Amino acid sequence: MLVLSRQRDETIMIGDNVEITVVDVRGDKVRLGITAPREVQVHRKEVYDAIKRENAAASRIQVDDINAAAREIRGLKSSQGGGDGNRLGHKPPNSPEPREECCDSDRDDC
Repeated sequence: MLVLSRQRDETIMIGDNVEITVVDVRGDKVRLGITAPREVQVHRKEVYDAIKRENAAASRIQVDDINAAAREIRGLKSSQGGGDGNRLGHKPPNSPEPREECCDSDRDDC
């Protein structure tokens, strides 16, 4: 770990495009100002750790969840009498859109 001493209004550079400036010092608290490009994420460590934990938890796929989903899909297919996917609300590719029936005799485009 690199340890640097800075006073108020002094800056530390990280690479060519990240600046960390000591904005204020009050007792045991130091306020920092950080200038970085938008594509560089800047978080407090505890927030960063929480984000990583949540992302890791969200990315874990449980085998039981996959098996339950497969059973549900098989159940839908068998209860609706086919496996073409059409009964699950999917439209076959290149199928024409349904036409509206016109019952207004005053319209010429019916």
